[in-house]
Amino acid sequence: MGTLDDLDARLLLLLTDAPRLGVLECARRLGVARGTVQARLDRLAERGVLAGFPPELNLAAMGYGLTAFAVLEIAQGRRARVIEALSAIEQVCEAHATTGQGDLFVRLVARDHDDLQRVIDEMVSVPDVLRTSTSMALSTPIPPRVRPLLERLAQETKSR
Repeated sequence: MGTLDDLDARLLLLLTDAPRLGVLECARRLGVARGTVQARLDRLAERGVLAGFPPELNLAAMGYGLTAFAVLEIAQGRRARVIEALSAIEQVCEAHATTGQGDLFVRLVARDHDDLQRVIDEMVSVPDVLRTSTSMALSTPIPPRVRPLLERLAQETKSR
């Protein structure tokens, strides 16, 4: 795999801040050739570092003002079946297989409390889900981010 170098980190920082920039503008801002930027993006995509450019959506502005996290305990050996069923629930945004008390950590959204109850009921009705524990998010003081990691990487590669 290898690690990212300074140019990779600076390119990813640039795209983190302005994901709609074109290759030519990235090249101009980084002071490198357009072909260099394109080759770096291709290589980062091939390595799986760059997974895509989805838009950042404000789910609350779309009507999904509640975010909740559910810890699910599932029957042994049934994770694939449970994940398949959870994937069919539109308001399940992501799920992580975990160690510890639960087996899956699920982030979901809802329009209101009644909608949240409906989504929880739908998750609980999935065969092989044994138990759930759900917590509602009150706020998101640190939203999903990668900038600090990229800044650290850029600094580390610069000092080598």
